[in-house]
Amino acid sequence: MIAGVLTFLTMSFTVASLAGLGLTAGFAARVRGVRAAAVLSIMMGIHVAVSIGVYPLIGLAAPLFWLLQLATLLSVGSMLVPGLRSLPWRVLVDWPATMFIAGTFLAIPWALIRIGPWEPLGIMLPYLLSAIGLIQSLSARRELVALDLRQPAAPALARNNAALTRVVGRHASLELSGPAVRIFQITDPHLGTFMSIARLARLSQRAVDSGAELILLTGDFLTFATNHDDDSLAAALAPLREHPHVYACPGNHDHEAPETVQRALAAVGARMLIDDSVVVDTEAGPVEVMGLNHRWRQSAEHLQSVLSRPRPHRDGVPIPRIAMLHDPLRFRDCPDGSVDLALSGHTHGGQVGLVSLGRDWTVVSGIFGLVDHGLWSQGENHLYVHRGQGHYGFPLRLGVPAEESVISVRF
Repeated sequence: MIAGVLTFLTMSFTVASLAGLGLTAGFAARVRGVRAAAVLSIMMGIHVAVSIGVYPLIGLAAPLFWLLQLATLLSVGSMLVPGLRSLPWRVLVDWPATMFIAGTFLAIPWALIRIGPWEPLGIMLPYLLSAIGLIQSLSARRELVALDLRQPAAPALARNNAALTRVVGRHASLELSGPAVRIFQITDPHLGTFMSIARLARLSQRAVDSGAELILLTGDFLTFATNHDDDSLAAALAPLREHPHVYACPGNHDHEAPETVQRALAAVGARMLIDDSVVVDTEAGPVEVMGLNHRWRQSAEHLQSVLSRPRPHRDGVPIPRIAMLHDPLRFRDCPDGSVDLALSGHTHGGQVGLVSLGRDWTVVSGIFGLVDHGLWSQGENHLYVHRGQGHYGFPLRLGVPAEESVISVRF
């Protein structure tokens, strides 16, 4: 009797999930076209298949699974229509949905094991991890970062922890010897599900209040929900009007709505530097701030062309160059000695890893061997990869907290 009831519930969950997937794909085809429907069907098809596969393992959590599956289908369907969602919708639908999507993705090994003659244990573990990731995705870790770029050069690209000092904590202090340039970097806020207007406005105000001499914005401001809404981005960045030196460069997602981003930045007095630069006087002396455009194609030729321009001098001495370079993967293509410090984002710090446990390992660097976060050196060039304040793509951060830091640089 009990076995029959469980079989019936499993079949009901399967039919309901597949029907919901079909309705969502049909809605996508109607409002976004056949290609969008095909992409959504593949991505959500994997989620639905895995959730069906692990459903018999969850026991008493079955009612919760039904609710989370419903929230997921509603959330994905709503994302097909641009626009910021209300706080109640985000709390009750979008956040539980992203947690469930991430947990189900992490549960793929459990679904695969069930294909064989085994009954895997611990199915709630991936969902517990995704719940932790949800909490991490709603906050940022406040830090003070000191970069000492007077260290010896590194011939090959490598992580440079020797020249980096990081102090974590809301009330942390960092003693520096010698003059330093203080920078507050905002990168990858991705205004949308997890980054509301109010949250980004509070971050912008803290940037102004931090005492940083430069506020540098290194791209990826928007998501699909906000790509055509410069009023929202302008409202979120409004506190930056109070600071005299706010500069920005575009990220890859900003090319989806370049005019929206530029209008919003202009409204708050931020200067977009696209393959252009400006000299700023700081307490540590003049620095050149350069903004580099993001390019998918011919990136190496582009960087070599822009960075080979003559440096400005002061009293016969070349001025240190800070380059805003959204994608750190392009750092390898910078001519040696062409940039004292590149500031990047893009990777979200690796997004999934062990940084919260005090380890540098992330999926991005540990599995794919790519730069992910922290200070890197190559020849005379240095790169600091910021973990960013928001994220996009994979639903949650997990083990890689968002970063809110004041960066002090000694050249």
